[in-house]
Amino acid sequence: MDTDPDRRAPDPNDPDLRPEAPPEAEAVRGVLRGVIDPELHASIVDLGMVDDVAIDPGGGVTVQIALTTLGCPLRGQIKKDVESKVRGLPGVTAVSVKYAEMTPEQKTAAMQRARWNAREHAPETEIPSTTRVLAIASGKGGVGKSSVTVNLAAALGSRGFTVGVLDADIWGFSVPRMLGITERLSGADGKIHPNVLSVASHLDKNGKQGSLKVVSMGFLVDGESTALMWRGLILTRALEQFLTDVRWGDMDYLLVDMPPGTGDIQMALARLLPQAEMLVVTTPARNAQKVASRVADMARRSYMKVAGVIENMSAFVAPDGTSYALFGTGGGAALAREIGAPLLATFPIEPAVAEGGDSGHPVVLAAPDSPTGVAFHALAALVVDEILPPIEMGGCTARILDIATANLAQLDAEAGS
Repeated sequence: MDTDPDRRAPDPNDPDLRPEAPPEAEAVRGVLRGVIDPELHASIVDLGMVDDVAIDPGGGVTVQIALTTLGCPLRGQIKKDVESKVRGLPGVTAVSVKYAEMTPEQKTAAMQRARWNAREHAPETEIPSTTRVLAIASGKGGVGKSSVTVNLAAALGSRGFTVGVLDADIWGFSVPRMLGITERLSGADGKIHPNVLSVASHLDKNGKQGSLKVVSMGFLVDGESTALMWRGLILTRALEQFLTDVRWGDMDYLLVDMPPGTGDIQMALARLLPQAEMLVVTTPARNAQKVASRVADMARRSYMKVAGVIENMSAFVAPDGTSYALFGTGGGAALAREIGAPLLATFPIEPAVAEGGDSGHPVVLAAPDSPTGVAFHALAALVVDEILPPIEMGGCTARILDIATANLAQLDAEAGS
């Protein structure tokens, strides 16, 4: 009889020789958080793509993945990643991946999560964290969005603020002409420098000089009539460069003149500047109001606050005081009610607005006492006092530390001299 202890049959009750118990479903979901959807750049668990996890007593794990479409070309990569992650768990003997198609509700939730994730991991820009950002948007062209951007920027500048103006309507740039700026953009230290326009500060009680820092594709092309035939990806890259490669410096506000609609640039801005808020411009016409509501919906799906509605071209007032509603009535108020945002201003139809835009002298500066000039200055006051007050850094810890460091450096220099 063989009595060699090393050759005895294994004891099935030996705890060191028992097979590992199958993992819990929660453990499987935990490791699946490490599987990132290659297109949406977020965990398949966070995106709601893990429909079900089933585990049999023998250690076999079946994972059901909900795809945006069953024909998703990335399903093979997702399957490999799921199998690799789950096989690494103790007690797993086999892995099976099944597919299902997302419901409309699941797709909406997944896209919202993906947008949120993109915003959280946005690249750093040259826009200071203390700068208030307002995106001026519209559902369609021809509602005076650029005119609103330029005149609001000038009104803020006249209050002594430093205001950036980014002409993100890269196809339809018009800001350079409206501000009368013809110089091309310059550069130094590997960065583009914006064109700067001083603004008289007659509304600032301390006499602080206001200024506009302006960047537009119009400063880079050969002429105003040059056609840009770019597709979405290139447009998005141009916007990103304007935010990351321009030496903006300190600014109180940045106003972004958005292209009309809900395309790539709008989504890119929400990702690159998560602190941005939106002003939606419409006309009194109901069809313009319905189109503008899509912009508000896009903003909220991208986690961008809609700060308010502006109704442009509300009525024409004749010299005798008679008012003519050339484009209908009520569109701005109806849009505000529909999207749950305040109606901040209504601007009348006034020839001085078009004349100022064509000559490069915004009406808010050229004719501040005109009906439209008065309305723009009232809007600027509302923005500063209520909607988006400037961030006061004078008493913050970082600013005090900077001042203390500078003072110490000066004392050291005086002691050494």
